[in-house]
Amino acid sequence: MDTDKHPAADNALGGFLRARRAQLRPEDAGLPTSGRRRVPGLRREEVAALAGVSTDYYMRLEQGRERHPSRQVLEAVAKALLLDDDAVAHLYRVATPTKRRTRRAPRVERAGPHLRQLLDTWSDTPAFVLGSALDILARNRLAAALFTGFASCDNLLRMTFLDPAAHHFYRDWDRAAESCVAALRRAVGIDPDDPRLIEIVGELSVKSVEFRVLWARHDVRGKTREAKLLHHAEVGDLELHYEAFTVNSDPSQQVIIYQAEAGSPSADALALLGSLSAVPALHRDPFAGPD
Repeated sequence: MDTDKHPAADNALGGFLRARRAQLRPEDAGLPTSGRRRVPGLRREEVAALAGVSTDYYMRLEQGRERHPSRQVLEAVAKALLLDDDAVAHLYRVATPTKRRTRRAPRVERAGPHLRQLLDTWSDTPAFVLGSALDILARNRLAAALFTGFASCDNLLRMTFLDPAAHHFYRDWDRAAESCVAALRRAVGIDPDDPRLIEIVGELSVKSVEFRVLWARHDVRGKTREAKLLHHAEVGDLELHYEAFTVNSDPSQQVIIYQAEAGSPSADALALLGSLSAVPALHRDPFAGPD
């Protein structure tokens, strides 16, 4: 198995550089495209030339033999590979890793009681809390209703890749899957020794071919805002926009809020879903906050 697929891989920098180089077309970098190319993307010597370093030095970077590249070199390589802000930040993290720990006790992530209570005050919009490995730590009543078609509403990655309902729920499944994996890759870059991250990457690598393919691409992107095209069995199609907010008391957690455009068919469908999901307090979702 390719060790770059495991969050604890020794050469995270090399895996990232190879993956990004393979996805960059010569025309994207302003290079001629004539002639047959034996490898996808750019050649090592082409990236080296674009970054202004020797081919041998760049090869050492990819092979993990150069452990202390300067910031100037990293900036040049990032520019050559046309990395966006999230990918540049990830490049710096994997190029200057912190001291590794051989053993670490798992941390049980929980959303705080006040955060749960806050979720419950948003009765007109789905809202939930994500942990670093995209575990759903808490959700309000409308979020529970939104995800009701899944066998288990426990982790966005497991729901997306292991539950057949995901392909019906996400009208653009490919985009949703790419977004989840890119967020996970970012989390692994920040804390490669997190036992929960290691666990979820290992499980999905074994159980999902689609995950393995996306994981090997080394896409990196944090959750900030995005449009979601969904289909709910009871209320039909929904076009929702989400915003992600970092929890200051625990920066590894994020609050995700879905909204529909006011007056749109999606807003009407969301309102209908809210009315359908209204139940007595004794039958409340156990993950929802208190009244």
